[in-house]
Amino acid sequence: MATTTSTTAAVSFSLPSPPHRRGARRRRAPSLLRAASTAAPPSPDLSIQLSLRASPPASTNGAATALGPPVAASFARDRAEDLQAEARAMARAAGATVALRAAEVLSELTSFGVKVLLDERRGESSSERRRARAVELRTILTRLGPTFVKIGQGLSTRPDLCPAEYLEELAELQDSLPTFPDEEAFACIERELGFALDSIYSTISPSPIAAASLGQVYKARLKYSEKLVAVKVQRPGIEDAIGLDFYLLRGLGFLINKYVDIVTSDVVALMDEFARRVFQELNYVQEGQNARRFKKLYADKQDVLVPDIFWDYTSAKVLTMEWIEGVKLNQQAVIESQGLKVLDLVNIGIQCSLRQLLEYGYFHADPHPGNILATPEGKLAFLDFGMMSETPEDARVAIIGHVVHLVNRDYEAMARDYYALDFLEPDVDVSPIVPALKNFFDDALNATVSELNFKTIVDGLGAVLYQYPFNVPAYYALILRSLTVLEGLALYADPDFKVLAASYPYFAKRLLTDPNPYLRDALIELLFKDGRFRWNRLENLLVQGRQDREFAAKDALQPVLKLLLGPDGEELRVLVVKEAVRVTEAITIGTLIDSYNAAPAFLKPLISSGNPAGPFKFSEAEQEQMMELRDQVFRVWGLLRSSNNFDPSLLQPIVQVLQEPEARVLGSRVAGGVTQRLAARLLQQLLRTPPAPGSS
Repeated sequence: MATTTSTTAAVSFSLPSPPHRRGARRRRAPSLLRAASTAAPPSPDLSIQLSLRASPPASTNGAATALGPPVAASFARDRAEDLQAEARAMARAAGATVALRAAEVLSELTSFGVKVLLDERRGESSSERRRARAVELRTILTRLGPTFVKIGQGLSTRPDLCPAEYLEELAELQDSLPTFPDEEAFACIERELGFALDSIYSTISPSPIAAASLGQVYKARLKYSEKLVAVKVQRPGIEDAIGLDFYLLRGLGFLINKYVDIVTSDVVALMDEFARRVFQELNYVQEGQNARRFKKLYADKQDVLVPDIFWDYTSAKVLTMEWIEGVKLNQQAVIESQGLKVLDLVNIGIQCSLRQLLEYGYFHADPHPGNILATPEGKLAFLDFGMMSETPEDARVAIIGHVVHLVNRDYEAMARDYYALDFLEPDVDVSPIVPALKNFFDDALNATVSELNFKTIVDGLGAVLYQYPFNVPAYYALILRSLTVLEGLALYADPDFKVLAASYPYFAKRLLTDPNPYLRDALIELLFKDGRFRWNRLENLLVQGRQDREFAAKDALQPVLKLLLGPDGEELRVLVVKEAVRVTEAITIGTLIDSYNAAPAFLKPLISSGNPAGPFKFSEAEQEQMMELRDQVFRVWGLLRSSNNFDPSLLQPIVQVLQEPEARVLGSRVAGGVTQRLAARLLQQLLRTPPAPGSS
């Protein structure tokens, strides 16, 4: 019987690698980064154990030859040396790649930084010089590739980090890069989806119909349904390239944090946050989920269109979505040739953006013209959901309150808003910021707020943000970018277009109907000043609110009514009592004046006791004020009555509350105030010398 001799030696050889969860699919992103940061020549004390079970080769006569320990040990040493040599080769290759890329990036950025520093030293800091340097930076970032294009686009939304000239130039950065070979794209589709190309599509465009920094798009027709689709394919090797760049930039950020005192922000944290967003954009499954969520929230409006996702033909590197026929929003001539109006489409975009930013808080963070299409039916189609962001709930209402403070020119309240908006740390003193806001907005607000150009506000605020210790959150920077892009598109069609004016209906609707306590207080602050109710403000809110199709009169002013009738409404009740007295007096006296004016001419001398100025001992200015107040109240009531879905039950809570003991006190206060006021007027009439005709 043949005997078999076996030897067992355990071998383990490992290099450090990033930790990952058990069972999770390891991400292929930054393999170069991983190799560069972890691979190193093995240390001399690296333990090597070889686990080798060798069966001897069978001889021709059936005998077995045993593999002896010396042979096994020699094999183990050779194998270990090969593995170590391979590791050293990988480290050298990765190190060379890192070194070359680092040299390229550092040489470009250092050269630019030196030029900027020399400009400062020489005092050459004019706007023209900064503009030239901004153009140069844009060219450098484009040359350095996708990572730096994305970084430049991110910087274009940060007025706290960049001067205005840089913001404008960096905003022109395009995602476009040369296309990669179609063969590689088609191979990626087959590899990712697991099927041959001709079994998935009946037709597919031979070349991409669009290309960007992260991928390119083909037009295809699905074989099973004959539906037209857009197939987005990721650029090969993009994860490794971006990973390597962020590895280098993170190291640079660490040095900046440690040695550059003038930079107060945590550069490493900024790089980590931005890298997280970019790598999310590389996950096409996540993009599909973003599109689905966006569609659920906003495509309920008949004029907003979001493409469907075909999940059976989607993976991390391939995204298949419904094909949308449309024209880019900046192609005005083509849009108008289809009988559409650019301004109507921009207004749709603004209203949808305001809902995104301030209602649900989930918004499209990259709304450049290529990502928004006008369909032949006049709908606005949103594309490319790789970069999304969210507005915190507290910030949403704080932004609306900020607009109210701007309208009221309450610059101290505006400065305090920056705490709620997370622009400033709680320990920062805002008192030096107030004069800067006042100086800018007093100049800008020669006209009404609605007539302000949004870009003017962004530029002016940018100058303030750049001078003081602000840290603009990512969501707010993206909001500014979104609305600036939309206003820019509208200005092509109408140079007088104002995005704030177009936003007023939405703000008016939210202020009048939202029960949020912060917005309720903002509404009261807007409507009351120095104890007087500003009926013209309420009238304007109703006029603007009616332009929003979702505005319902039955919901208007409900937040204020709830506060008025609630346990915390005493301060408001005091104001309401005073205003109710004024209004009652104005209506009563106004009615008497109208009755006198309508009386026959032969009766007027009898009524006025021969006084040519009339029976009322008021100056013309007093009469005009009361008549104007009465007319404003009547106009407001007319606006409420003529609104869609008007329901007289709007006044029902007031009727109900008058039956409650606490409300009776309020009613008696109003009645008492009215009685006292009319009595005072009567006494004034009896004792006051009649004004001369024509006096004021």
